[in-house]
Amino acid sequence: DILREILGLSPEETVQVEEVGKKFRWAISPYYASLIDPNNPLDPVKLQSVPQTAELAPGTGEDDPMAEEFTSPAPRITRRYPDRLIINVTNICPMYCRHCQRRRNIGEVDRHSPQEDLVAALDYIRENPEIRDVLVTGGDALMLSDQQLDWLLTELDNIPHVEIKRLGTRSLVTMPQRVTPELCAVLAKHPPLYINTQFNHPKEVTPEAARAADALIRAGAVLGNQAVLLKGINNDKHVMKKLNHELLKIRIRPYYIFHAKQVTGTGHFLTSIEEGLEIMEHLRGYTSGLAVPAYIINAPGGYGKTPMLPEYLISHGKEKVYIRTWEKRVFEYPNAQ
Repeated sequence: DILREILGLSPEETVQVEEVGKKFRWAISPYYASLIDPNNPLDPVKLQSVPQTAELAPGTGEDDPMAEEFTSPAPRITRRYPDRLIINVTNICPMYCRHCQRRRNIGEVDRHSPQEDLVAALDYIRENPEIRDVLVTGGDALMLSDQQLDWLLTELDNIPHVEIKRLGTRSLVTMPQRVTPELCAVLAKHPPLYINTQFNHPKEVTPEAARAADALIRAGAVLGNQAVLLKGINNDKHVMKKLNHELLKIRIRPYYIFHAKQVTGTGHFLTSIEEGLEIMEHLRGYTSGLAVPAYIINAPGGYGKTPMLPEYLISHGKEKVYIRTWEKRVFEYPNAQ
């Protein structure tokens, strides 16, 4: 009853949550729940966190559309690119987002990856000197304890060819209280460190999130945002521009806008590609380049990120090209040989 009151659930919505919960696990942090407007059934925070019966609708989604299970050369590793890879360290998050790409991993039991698997993953990295960039994710990388993070980052620091480390976390959005002085002291020991998070709506950029971002930046981390384009939440050019402006104000660089993946139970969040391109058209030229992330589709089958761009090159030849500006003016430009 308390949860129903906090989340502003109608009796019908309560039944929906119970029904969906039989198939897909859900959890929400008290902090993120506090951001919900109980009087708005279309609240963007609520839509990301509270189950809907639309999740049970038949569709074309897959459990693993990025074929992560088939691009894993060693335990807990996903590798799609020549010089970088992912280590999956946990299936735990402060909140289980309804659009999660890895909801197949969110089972009945919360668990971190076994130590022996992480040791095997580190051995794989040591044996492949072309790996220069390692992304630690999950789940949410910050669900590891400070001690576990310190151990793993130290191991990566001791591999000479690993140049940078990245953490994937949504804790800044869903539980910024995780960013403690103790955590920051650990992270400060392991530069260069990049942290990618996922703010999807301006409403999520709160004073608490700003304080967490400031603490991480003071610890030496570089912060980037990887938004997901979600129907009914941010598939609006004004909302996305506002989000990017708010992020820059707290020193988080808009990095990617991901087209939502076709994951089982998430079809109601899918938008058209044209909507994404329209958003990019509205950003490019209308705001500073710092506020213009890359719009990305993950190719099915594990074939990696593919940028989606409006057409600015109209035609090209050996001597000249024709280009279109953000104002849709077409110009001739010399093509040097």
